[in-house]
Amino acid sequence: MITDEVKIIVRAGRGGDGVASFDRAKMGLGPTGGKGGDGGNVFLEGVTDLTALNKYKQKREYFAGRGRNGKSDRSTGPGGRDLTLTIPAGSVVRNVKTGEEFEITKGGEKILVAKGGSGGRGNFLFRSAENTSPREFEEGYPGEEFEFFIELRLIADIGLVGLPNAGKSSLLNEITNANVKVANYAFTTLEPNLGVLGSLVIADIPGLIEGASLGKGLGVKFLKHIRRTKMLAHCLSLESENILKDYKTVRKELEDFSKELTKKKEIILLTKSDLASKEKIAKSKALMKKITPDVYPVSIHDWDSLQSLLKILSRQK
Repeated sequence: MITDEVKIIVRAGRGGDGVASFDRAKMGLGPTGGKGGDGGNVFLEGVTDLTALNKYKQKREYFAGRGRNGKSDRSTGPGGRDLTLTIPAGSVVRNVKTGEEFEITKGGEKILVAKGGSGGRGNFLFRSAENTSPREFEEGYPGEEFEFFIELRLIADIGLVGLPNAGKSSLLNEITNANVKVANYAFTTLEPNLGVLGSLVIADIPGLIEGASLGKGLGVKFLKHIRRTKMLAHCLSLESENILKDYKTVRKELEDFSKELTKKKEIILLTKSDLASKEKIAKSKALMKKITPDVYPVSIHDWDSLQSLLKILSRQK
């Protein structure tokens, strides 16, 4: 299962304390206390693993290392160890307190999210002409602490949408390297699935039902994953008695969730064409062409239709 929403608390390391010490050599009275090391920073780094948020379900708090105290030979203590947390590329990160958002869009992208505290000064750094033997020193400063809400939003070129059991998962399996569970009942797909066709990433978005934008069925949990797709492939099963109604149902949920979704480029795939008569295919195709000229019958059992579809999708680069 893919976890696509988590809240975590991160705390950068506290700086080490400065030290008050003096030269022990004979006639040596000068201050020698060094500065504390800086606390470790916290970073978020993008990875291509879509399940990377799963590990944060069991543990919510993460801390970078504390800086070590300064040394008595004027040298600075070692800095605290940095902490790098991995999240899936395509994640949006929101600061719970401030509402500030940023996103990580690709694997290997690394962002500093909490800065470690500075180490406190030792008495060597307090010396002056007026005060040659200072005893002052500073404690280390705390690191930054934040609570973040992390939301995965898939980055795909093409999103397969449609009512449950419209054949999206089976189609994804046939045209890409995906291996998605399929069965003849609604909601087989309980999470988005990705497949790769050449350089294109195709996402199978779980079936939408009437009221999905309000949280019914699988609800808005997966509608958000369509936001970043460049194109929608709307799958309509030719087993349906009313494909126009099916189409309008899904389009309404897309519009209710975000009008931007309805502005995306769209093609219509009439799926399971092997189960329909030539007359029904022709009638359905003519009906949907009133909405868009890009209407294509397809079946996972029809090699020619799959090859035609592959050419159509490959042109969407």
